[in-house]
Amino acid sequence: MAEDLGKTSTGMQPNVAALLSYVLGWITGLIFYLIEKDNKFVRFHAFQSIVIFGGLTALSIVLMVIPVIGWMLIPIVYVVEIILWILLMIKAYQGEKFKLPIAGEIAEKNA
Repeated sequence: MAEDLGKTSTGMQPNVAALLSYVLGWITGLIFYLIEKDNKFVRFHAFQSIVIFGGLTALSIVLMVIPVIGWMLIPIVYVVEIILWILLMIKAYQGEKFKLPIAGEIAEKNA
């Protein structure tokens, strides 16, 4: 890691805590957002996890109730979800504040 990401209230390394906030999607995002009070880097990644994976979960639920077209789109949503999940965990572990469009802006305001 090139820069010091500060201390966390959990005692974990900030990059590890940020990575863990993505592991179970919005669930671990919510957990880390609630338990991490000090570190803006961890809080940013936790909130971005909540927004992205919460939104994708909601989208999947909506698509499930739309016959045929919705059912055909669900696999695409899952592929996007897996790609984002891997990418965001890697970027968090590398200590990078990787902002996705819209969700990153929302997370930055709430970190």
